[in-house]
Amino acid sequence: LDGHSIYTGCCTLRVDFSKLANLTVKYNNDKSRDFTRIDLPFGDGQRTVETSLSPPFATQNTIFPSYTGPSGFAPALGFPQGAGPSVPPVPGALGPLMVTTSAAPGHVTIPGIPGNSVLLVSNLNPEAITPYGLFILFGVYGDVHRVKIMFKKRGIALVQMADAAQAQLAINYLNGQRLYGRVMHATLSKYQTIQLPHEGQEDKGLTKDYSNSPLHRFKNPCSRNFQNIFPPSATLHLSNIPPSVTVDDLKNLFTSKGSTVKGFKFFQKDCKMALIQLGSVEEAVHALIELHNHDFGENQHLKVSFSKSSI
Repeated sequence: LDGHSIYTGCCTLRVDFSKLANLTVKYNNDKSRDFTRIDLPFGDGQRTVETSLSPPFATQNTIFPSYTGPSGFAPALGFPQGAGPSVPPVPGALGPLMVTTSAAPGHVTIPGIPGNSVLLVSNLNPEAITPYGLFILFGVYGDVHRVKIMFKKRGIALVQMADAAQAQLAINYLNGQRLYGRVMHATLSKYQTIQLPHEGQEDKGLTKDYSNSPLHRFKNPCSRNFQNIFPPSATLHLSNIPPSVTVDDLKNLFTSKGSTVKGFKFFQKDCKMALIQLGSVEEAVHALIELHNHDFGENQHLKVSFSKSSI
């Protein structure tokens, strides 16, 4: 796997043997995890948020207590097709690892290594957060299949991504991001899937299934979206802009959602695309949630993503 990319043209892995003889893990959180010790705290004096969640919220991920594979491995990442051949066995070390295609088109998994695609998202603003908002935001970094906001704890949600690689990518970019006035925390969940509510079960629309959503950015394994994944920024990339829409139209659109427009420019060679710079990263996050897929009419919808460029 050394030298192979998680996504085409980006996230290239560098794999080598460590000089450490043993790996000591004190906490189970977004930065470290011991798969043989599910009792470890999230941090100093803290319990894992999920210890208070009851089983009906999801199917429990049983790989933690029962996993018997090689210790010391983190959750499996997904890799694009053609990620490479099997790794030959090393005497006294791990057996061969064969990268194989998973059920999801364009994704692969590594057998024998546990992977989890469900995220635990906490410290959310219960007055502002919605399943759709989480779907749009986390959808920047992968295809979101299901979202569940806890019925009795509206500041906590589960987000199920298409695969473990996308889940890890979302953690890397969104953990610690401010959202609706709060610093959001994202980590891997102990659940392996999100269950939909049973018929007659009170839910109030807090659980949504987006498995077949047309808004998935990564359905096509050859999509250029894989090459344009960037962290949240104050500058947004806009595309699919109709010819009739002017600079003032777009500025007014973003202003109407509470954004402060600091700068704007159309692409010189393609007026269907533009960059817009807002007052802060948090403003840009809110605007992306509100305006991605905005309907201009005549079946033309605005596409919004984070940009690495500035104006």
